[in-house]
Amino acid sequence: MVLDEFVPRRVSGLLAELVSVEPVVALHGPRSVGKSTVLRGFAGESGSTVIDLDDIEVREAVIGNLSAIAGGPAPVCVDEYQRVPDILDALKARLNREGSLPGTAVITGSTRQDALPATAQALTGRLHPLTIWPLSQGEIGNVRENLLDVLRVDPDAAVAAEPTSKTTRKDYVERVCAGGMPLALRRSGAARARWFDDFVRASIERDALEMGRVRERQAMADLLALVAAQTGQLLNVSATASKLGVNRATTEGHLRLLEDLFLVVRLQAWGKSLRSRVSASPKVHVVDSGLAARLLRLTPDKITGLDPTSLAAFGHLLETFVVGEIRKQASWQEEPLALGHWRTSDGAEVDMVIEHDDGTVLAFEVKANERAPGSDFRGLAQLRDSLGPLFTAGIIFTTGARSYTYDDRLHVMPIDRLWTPVRIAATR
Repeated sequence: MVLDEFVPRRVSGLLAELVSVEPVVALHGPRSVGKSTVLRGFAGESGSTVIDLDDIEVREAVIGNLSAIAGGPAPVCVDEYQRVPDILDALKARLNREGSLPGTAVITGSTRQDALPATAQALTGRLHPLTIWPLSQGEIGNVRENLLDVLRVDPDAAVAAEPTSKTTRKDYVERVCAGGMPLALRRSGAARARWFDDFVRASIERDALEMGRVRERQAMADLLALVAAQTGQLLNVSATASKLGVNRATTEGHLRLLEDLFLVVRLQAWGKSLRSRVSASPKVHVVDSGLAARLLRLTPDKITGLDPTSLAAFGHLLETFVVGEIRKQASWQEEPLALGHWRTSDGAEVDMVIEHDDGTVLAFEVKANERAPGSDFRGLAQLRDSLGPLFTAGIIFTTGARSYTYDDRLHVMPIDRLWTPVRIAATR
């Protein structure tokens, strides 16, 4: 799978809506995920000019003229604002003078805003963060995913809409190992592997330097490799610290930094109030399945070659891939959604749970097999029985070809239903 053309981003439409109500919108996400491309597209449509702080000459000019730059015609568009975080103070001063007018600025950054020095907190309460994740499979295929929308209003119709799939296991393996980073997808084979290696090096060395953590580069690289080996699994920080030969507090600090750089995502435990025996441990996922595959040195040939070690790792990698696709679709929803995983002390689990504002829940399990035997529904069934009418639907995604209903509100779907538009009257 090689990407050879421009890919429109779903987040662009959401950005246009947010600018009409928010004073400052900050586009955050990993390096090279497409933030600058989205910003340039927005600036072109709004008649603005992008101030690129990655350009050293532009950066030096901005440092000497912060007030003038921040006071320019709205919307002020600043790319990679973490290179000159004082620009946020200048924007705050403008908002103090003029009022918090919608559409004052759109900025991008490759680190979370709250991870930068104290000056970066200047816009607290006036800045709306919007995360840009790697490309979704629908974006890559130029289709508009709507499965989450349909599942919420009519799960049975979603199952019946596309009863069979033609996607093979080999196809899934290739998609998972490719991931969704735009520049990686423009390469193949060894060139793609080199890009991922360079991406990790640049993210840790350059961005850690900007955040004042340059001495911790090697420790962060070592931790990222260990996290990749745990992707899609419960995170045991103490065990990880022991492997690294450092204390837990140091490992936790490094892990937060990897999160701040959008290399790692923690999926928190959900539903702890349902039962006292529900686990509180988060699951950990590398931000992109292609990156995780490279860190694990997994290739499509190794996985399809039925090597036992590679097959076991692929199950966790596939979960990271599916959870990532669901997370991307959730990020485009108009209402904020609570995302998490659910696991009890006796081993019943659900890989991902989505809770809507009204308390209704969608739940998802991921299986690398073509079939889903009854035992695979244990966690979904327990969660359904615990929630009662608030449980909308539970889905097991498989590499098989059939969609069907197994039991009350419990269904099986091929994984490719995530990027196959559901054409029924209930969609928006």
